[in-house]
Amino acid sequence: MRIADFKASLARATPASDLAPPLAALWWAAKGDWDAAHKLVQDEDTGEAWVHAYLHRVEGDLGNAGYWYRRAAKPAAKDSLEAEWERIVSAFIEGGKA
Repeated sequence: MRIADFKASLARATPASDLAPPLAALWWAAKGDWDAAHKLVQDEDTGEAWVHAYLHRVEGDLGNAGYWYRRAAKPAAKDSLEAEWERIVSAFIEGGKA
């Protein structure tokens, strides 16, 4: 799945069933359903803590974002949230996880 395809899927009522949980979480977040987004990546054992951190960061909840970034062992991005979102989606697409 390409980034353009992922962005096009945002117009659908539900995400494509083949989306990996982190991409599906970003889809729900883009649609404004933060509860659904968090539920997909809230398990600390899934290895998707960095996506959960990103969701908190977008919401302005920096305390929880910091916690989840530390759990993921990834530093907080210093550039824009849009660039970070593009990087997350690209990483999953290029890694064959989408």
